[in-house]
This record gives sequence, C-alpha cells and structure tokens, in this order.
Amino acid sequence: MQRGNLSVPFRQLPAIRHPVCNGQSYPKYQCSPPVTSSTPAQLTLNDFSAGGDGGGPSECDGNYHNNTENIVALSTGWYSGGSRCGKNIRITANNGQSTTAKVVDECDSMNGCDEEHAYQPPCKNNIVDGSDAVWKALGLNEDLGIVDVTWSMA
Repeated sequence: MQRGNLSVPFRQLPAIRHPVCNGQSYPKYQCSPPVTSSTPAQLTLNDFSAGGDGGGPSECDGNYHNNTENIVALSTGWYSGGSRCGKNIRITANNGQSTTAKVVDECDSMNGCDEEHAYQPPCKNNIVDGSDAVWKALGLNEDLGIVDVTWSMA
C-alpha cells in the first residue's frame, strides 16, 4: 500500500478456523465475563457419565461422574486453566432456588464438533453446564435445556 512516500507492506493474518458441525460454523471464545458475586450465565444440561453427551472424562480428575452428584463444567474462560477444579460454586435460578456444585470439567469454548466433544459445538463463553442433580436442586425443568442463572464462588 502506498501512502505518500511511505510504503507499508501488506501482512496477511492467519485464518481463524472455527469448528463446523453439520455445516454450521461456531465461534471460539478464550475469555468469559468477569466473575462477580452474581455472575450472569446460562445453565445447560450435561451428562457426565461414560457414554454421556459430555464427551470424554472430566478434565479436572480424568474420571466420569454420576449425574446424581451436584457437579458442573464451566466455559473455558471461567474454567481458568483448571484453577477452579474441585471448588464449589453457588448457582441461583430465576425462581429463587440456589444450590452449590463442584467444578469437575471444562465446557470447551475453543473446540468442538469432534469425537472428543461428542460432536457438539463449542460452548459459549457464559455456560455453567450442570448435572441432572443441579437442575433438580434448582427445581428446574430439564426439558428447557438452557436457562438463565447467576453464579459465584461458594
């Protein structure tokens, strides 16, 4: 590119490859919103058992888990490289019910649409992916699949 007497070389940036599931491209997220005393999030339903829709074993301990446990996976930014593994968070639903759950996994916001991720797209950056037990403790209808909640460190 010429600008007056200055010559600025054109530099091509590397292409960002977005995961593609069934022909649809999905964004990647490295960061999540800041964690506060009442962090807005979307609660999704996850099956943490072997063969469940959670894909492979949990990132925190390499194990599958029983869905009767109050457990969650957090979006990549909130998972924070595993720094929240084994810690409890408090989740509050819009119906006023709240519960605590242990962080056992990452809801991968960077990768997806492959066998490791049960062919599911990457998580958004604001996901708390809860077990059946979490949904039941909050008095929520699992058929909804996704609901607005808030969460904080317990």
